[in-house]
Amino acid sequence: MAPHYNKVHLRFKLNGIHYSYEDLMEVAYSFVKEGLSYEQGIGNFLLDWLDDNDAIQVNTSGSTGQPKRIRIKKQAMVHSAIATGDFFKLKPGDRALHCLPPHYIAGKMMLIRAIILGLEIDLVEPTSQPVFSKRKHYDFAAMVPMQLQNSLKHCGNIKTIIVGGAPVSNGLKQDLQELNTAVYETYGMTETVTHIALKQLNKTIDQNADSLFQTLPNVGISQDNRGCLVIEASQLSDKPIVTNDMVKLHSETEFEWLGRYDNVINSGGIKLFPEQIESKLQNKIADRFFISSVPDETLGEKVVLVVETDSKALDKAVFSELTAYETPKHVYLCSQFVETESGKIQRQKTLEAVLED
Repeated sequence: MAPHYNKVHLRFKLNGIHYSYEDLMEVAYSFVKEGLSYEQGIGNFLLDWLDDNDAIQVNTSGSTGQPKRIRIKKQAMVHSAIATGDFFKLKPGDRALHCLPPHYIAGKMMLIRAIILGLEIDLVEPTSQPVFSKRKHYDFAAMVPMQLQNSLKHCGNIKTIIVGGAPVSNGLKQDLQELNTAVYETYGMTETVTHIALKQLNKTIDQNADSLFQTLPNVGISQDNRGCLVIEASQLSDKPIVTNDMVKLHSETEFEWLGRYDNVINSGGIKLFPEQIESKLQNKIADRFFISSVPDETLGEKVVLVVETDSKALDKAVFSELTAYETPKHVYLCSQFVETESGKIQRQKTLEAVLED
């Protein structure tokens, strides 16, 4: 039986000190009143977690629409923490590093995993290059791709890292092959109480499996009539979660992510996934970019490339690996992309701004 959300594991430690349920409330108040900015965020979340309500309000990232606040049951967060612990075989007393912003679900869940599983968690400021002890061994950490890229030289003392929140570039994937740390890309969203599936990015024995996500325990997957992923996880949500992520199912527990349904381009009757085209271009364009489309009388939609740069030159050789349908018919230059508060690119708003200029 899963522990109740109002329990604190006897082996739980925060910055090296064990706190009971009551003690943790005092720590939360102290963080809010006297802590640094990120500690205040952690303190506010802990106060929400420790109150008498059975659910908390959480912000979605807004990467695929307007950010919103949704209600998540605390016991669902407990089940999510246990599923992650089971997948990675985390045990009481294991050490975890917390370097994510506490405002979104990923940062909150790192704390809940520690409280419920009995981990010894260290808090560090969630900067683009987290500063943590290079001599201390950690069993588990979570990062966004930029943090991981900037910390590669210092990750040797971390056993397992999960990475999410943004796409992992091909360049970073290549760099990870030289790392002894096991690194997993996550699939999930706020509505699924962080990730429900993972895929290892390095040390993959089966070379055909590196594009497949493996679901966590007690997660069922299927597709709707659009080919989008449907998630059934009764411990996390009372009803199936229908996503806008187009996937290819390989088994009852494995799937390949193809791209967002919202982003699919139908060009001359050919269905194109911008994310797959972007993957082919990642190592060839230094600036940030994305693939999108604009209406076309002949093709219906034509592929375009939007690059965040002030430069006027882009060598056509960068498109050498693309098919004729995938090759952008126009390149738009943009001085600054439109982003969400969490730093994710808002493609449609950026494209609209570029077309208006």
